[in-house]
Amino acid sequence: MVALWHRTARIAARLLTQVSRETLRTRCGGSRRVVADCQPTSRACMAASLACIAIIATQARADSPFASAVVSYVVGSGAAAGFTNPAVTLGSPERFSGEGFLPQCVTPFQPAFRPNELVSLGLGGSLVVAFDHDVLDDPRNPFGIDLLVFGNAFFTDLGGGAGVIGGIASEGGRISVSADGVAWIEVPGLAADGLFPTVGYLDAAPYATTPGKFESDFLRPVDPTRTIGDLVGLDHASLIDVYDGSGGGAGIDIGALGLASIRFVRVDGPTSIGFSPEIDAFADVAAMAPNADLDNSGTVDASDLALLLASWGTVAHAFDLDADGSIGAGDLALLLGAWSGGGS
Repeated sequence: MVALWHRTARIAARLLTQVSRETLRTRCGGSRRVVADCQPTSRACMAASLACIAIIATQARADSPFASAVVSYVVGSGAAAGFTNPAVTLGSPERFSGEGFLPQCVTPFQPAFRPNELVSLGLGGSLVVAFDHDVLDDPRNPFGIDLLVFGNAFFTDLGGGAGVIGGIASEGGRISVSADGVAWIEVPGLAADGLFPTVGYLDAAPYATTPGKFESDFLRPVDPTRTIGDLVGLDHASLIDVYDGSGGGAGIDIGALGLASIRFVRVDGPTSIGFSPEIDAFADVAAMAPNADLDNSGTVDASDLALLLASWGTVAHAFDLDADGSIGAGDLALLLGAWSGGGS
């Protein structure tokens, strides 16, 4: 155990060079020496080492999961008046719409609808956005889906306000993706403003006017094998079960397009006739949590940490928890986040 803590302290001290002085002052005790000078018999000091590693790893992985920059926007013919600010598509999708006017939860039956929430493309219009990181074809992503596009499609209601799906009101939109913003690949058979309509809260009624308590997960896709034919006739509660915690969105498997990663997404409106797609947001799907119990002992503890540190900087696929190709700070963050064992 003493050797393990020595190695932990050495790695933490090296990694702390990546952290700002302010972060060190407020979160890591003010100096790299807090970790570098740790005595292996001091459990408090070793806990500080682990905490600092987690801070570093979190900072290193702090990319936004949502699109972060507008590259270009072309307003097409017939785009909705006032819905022409492309910056509204950056960041998270809407959970609640109409504040100060007609407040309502975003549900599959009542979508976001305000100009500060959506951008309209129109005929011949287009929008190109970029992420601040590569969106990967990650085998750990649910259903193999890597990217989500959110519009303002909604389900029509057969139940006279009860929330029974009769069909979908979709305005289409062609999606293309690119690794470099130059070479584009179109996603076949998928509407940007279509399945699956956005869910803001898992416990909100279909026409709720106040926020729910339990937020949906905008980084989790709905099972893409579900079709509108599967959904017609379902009531709202059954639909939420189908979403299984997801916030909806059109899901894209970039691996199926022959790509390992992308950074740019383009949505095009129809070229001659059709509706004007309205876009809310874009999201990088979160991978399912890996198994950090590296020794299969039933707990994530010092033994697992020892295995990870012994493989530091190498390509050890069994311990590559973040699937980035090497053992490093990201893997440590995941292991520490799953920690369940003792510190001695």
